[in-house]
Amino acid sequence: MSDFPFENISLDRCLTGRHNRFMENGNRYMSELFRIINGALRLDIERVRNYTAFLAEKLEKDGDLATAQRIRKLLQETDHQLRPASVNTARALPVDSESRFPLIEKVNLQALEEPPVVLDDAQWVSVREFVSVAKSRGQMESQGVNTALSMLMYGAPGTGKSRLARFIATELDLDMFVARLDGLISSFLGSTAKNIRALFDFAASTPCILFLDEFDAIAKLRGDAQELGELKRVVNSFIQNLDSVGQHTIVLAATNHEELLDNAVWRRFSYRLKLSYPNDTMRHKLWEQFLPTLPTRKKDLLALVDLTDGFSGADIQEVCLRLHRKQVTDKTAPALTETFTAIRNLAVGEGEDRRVLLSNIKNSSSNEIARILRERDKRLYSAELLGRLLGVSKATAHRWATLRSVNNG
Repeated sequence: MSDFPFENISLDRCLTGRHNRFMENGNRYMSELFRIINGALRLDIERVRNYTAFLAEKLEKDGDLATAQRIRKLLQETDHQLRPASVNTARALPVDSESRFPLIEKVNLQALEEPPVVLDDAQWVSVREFVSVAKSRGQMESQGVNTALSMLMYGAPGTGKSRLARFIATELDLDMFVARLDGLISSFLGSTAKNIRALFDFAASTPCILFLDEFDAIAKLRGDAQELGELKRVVNSFIQNLDSVGQHTIVLAATNHEELLDNAVWRRFSYRLKLSYPNDTMRHKLWEQFLPTLPTRKKDLLALVDLTDGFSGADIQEVCLRLHRKQVTDKTAPALTETFTAIRNLAVGEGEDRRVLLSNIKNSSSNEIARILRERDKRLYSAELLGRLLGVSKATAHRWATLRSVNNG
């Protein structure tokens, strides 16, 4: 046996292993490298600077501080007349050409403290696939796979579209910029197309997620007879910009009125996610998340889940916020009857048609409510729980729940 322990290891094998490790690590940064090269070929100095700074930050987070520092030093040494870009440096935001108001705003994701996103299993499959593809874009680009990513989230108000957009941005560790599309439409319609172009130019020049909120404000059906011809041309311009944004920008859009969207707009989004009102399981999770500091019995929680059938996640959050405020001002935990009062109050008005249970007891007396809930689920709505729900004794709740005649309680 040789005294040299590596004599039987071929040089080819050593070099191959080293090459493979290099390629494995290098693929993680291919996405940024492609963007830097793309910006250099287009003579787009801002794109080059922004993505170079983003690459330095990514290397530092991965533990390669020396390389990150070398890249930042190169940025500082080149062309001092231009301010070196940094992911943490405020960038000039695009503005309306007439009013000079910003067309976009940056979301301070680090300052937000939000509970986990609640989705059903099928929705999580789509979201996790989207995030996984976004994280692997460098490897895909190196193999010539198209990596243009966009997701259209649609559904009723309060179902968590904006919150999900913030979650995706946080998962990808990217800045998120929100465009309020109703603000893009200038009083001078001819300026609107310029605003749209400025919006997408900004998104293409910096590593970020562009979130198009209230998307239906500008992506309406081009055949809508109520719309002006100029506005229809604006929709065409918007579609063209979506097509030309390229593979380097992640676009998320949200709408409460998907029926208004032009068919051509739908085709521009490779992922489409419908967010509906939460089912029983999701409402249970939402109540657990939003009521962490309030003492809640297990059976009470089940009753709250049942009573809020038809509520959106935002509705449940608003109820919990109201209870937390009351807890602070009263210096005591709200009783179950106060929670029930807040639920009934928020059930009035918009959305009554989907809140069937609470709509049915909207104008009912306390004894009628006790009887209706008891008949709905005898095991859940015991006399003891009904008493605390309605603020009466167990005996009174039992008497109301077993009454057959409709009397005022």
